[in-house]
Amino acid sequence: MKRHRKVKILATLGPASSDEAMIKKLHEAGADLFRINMSHSSHELMRTLVGRIRSVEKMCGRPIGILADLQGPKLRVGKFADGSVTLKPGQTFTLDNRDEPGNAERVYLPHPEILEAVQPGHRLLIDDGRLQLLAIESDTTSIVCEVVSGTKISDRKGVSLPDTTLGVGALTEKDRSDLDAVLQVNDVDWVALSFIQRPEDLAEVRKIARGRVGLMSKIEKPQALERIDEIIELSDALMVARGDLGVEMPIESVPGIQKQLTRACRKAGKPVVVATQMLESMISAPVPTRAEVSDVATAVFEGADAVMLSAESAAGDYPVEAVSTMAAIARKVEIDPNYPGIIYSQRPQPDATGADAISLAARQIAETLNLSAIVCYTSSGSTGLRAARERPQVAVIALSPVIQTARRLSIVWGLHCVVTEDATDMDDMVNRACRIAFTEQFGKPGDRLIISAGFPLGTPGSTNMLRIAYIGSDGMTGH
Repeated sequence: MKRHRKVKILATLGPASSDEAMIKKLHEAGADLFRINMSHSSHELMRTLVGRIRSVEKMCGRPIGILADLQGPKLRVGKFADGSVTLKPGQTFTLDNRDEPGNAERVYLPHPEILEAVQPGHRLLIDDGRLQLLAIESDTTSIVCEVVSGTKISDRKGVSLPDTTLGVGALTEKDRSDLDAVLQVNDVDWVALSFIQRPEDLAEVRKIARGRVGLMSKIEKPQALERIDEIIELSDALMVARGDLGVEMPIESVPGIQKQLTRACRKAGKPVVVATQMLESMISAPVPTRAEVSDVATAVFEGADAVMLSAESAAGDYPVEAVSTMAAIARKVEIDPNYPGIIYSQRPQPDATGADAISLAARQIAETLNLSAIVCYTSSGSTGLRAARERPQVAVIALSPVIQTARRLSIVWGLHCVVTEDATDMDDMVNRACRIAFTEQFGKPGDRLIISAGFPLGTPGSTNMLRIAYIGSDGMTGH
């Protein structure tokens, strides 16, 4: 199944899209990989969904990536005697460690780590910022706040802390249990980590995962932005989680942060996903708003590797339409006359390594000679990532003998991944590349392509060779 676009689509599965027939429809409409939200999925449901995705993968004959999204620390206030209370701006309101129903003066906060970390002057945002509190006094048992804006607070509303760095890591007990279950399935390609604050938050997960899954850091806290370069270095990919980011940061700063993160990831050669509310109105409407179309287009123009659907595909009334709309927007943007110039203006300088120089040369040769495709052999995935970082105008076919690598690369911009045995020698390498380019409809007899690989063959990270080849008259051989 050849996609006529470079950007990838990540679709969330949920009540509207959990059976095999719907997953197949979503894949055919354009979903390249699927997200399982562990906030709403039991271990049993996660295993069932993984099995259904793998069944669709077998039917369609294309590697499909799977992302398990860990919930992360959910910070919530306790309950109120009457379910909710009304507050007035200017009044004081206390969050404390007394496990009793709340009233108009106080409420229980079952998170000692917040009570220990919040300092006077820190903001506390309740219910996605609808209620804003400012800490006046604090100790390890209570935080006395002034109500700045908003009037209502009710049971179990979420708490956001834009000014506070918590002493606890990003992994909760639930996350540890979910991560263990995901790793036992041994068929999930990516794990997304919620509410990352600092690079150390990734260290624990790296130790547990031991390379069995790619780690995607969700950037949704201002603290993460302060150490973003270190976080990118320790992550395998990034997600711009605009929902929570827009609560904890001024909402008008989110578009700029999205651009900053997209460019930083491209420079580092790490995939970046833009997420949250991209086609939000399609939860209940068959067509998106003009602003949503523009929003998706901006992410594509910016060079994001993937764009994500959340509730639109998980719980909406039009999951297939949402995916096909997103695919149509991406295709249209990528043939826009302005697109190449915008993409090229952001091109990072290659690192001073042989493999990076080879990837740069492959892109330049392919575009100068107007070749049909770049074919790269990649067992670990690093050659595929380097090829995509160049954002070439021509197609990139990533050939890997490792199905886990092909699945993981399904999130990467422009890569058409094919699982194939490793080449045995130079002739086999050329013939195999030409045959696959022909059968996957990226070239016809007489077309030329460029092949990048590492010698000795099958050695990870050793990309050191380029070869221009013609597809033979039978489409099956090269020369």
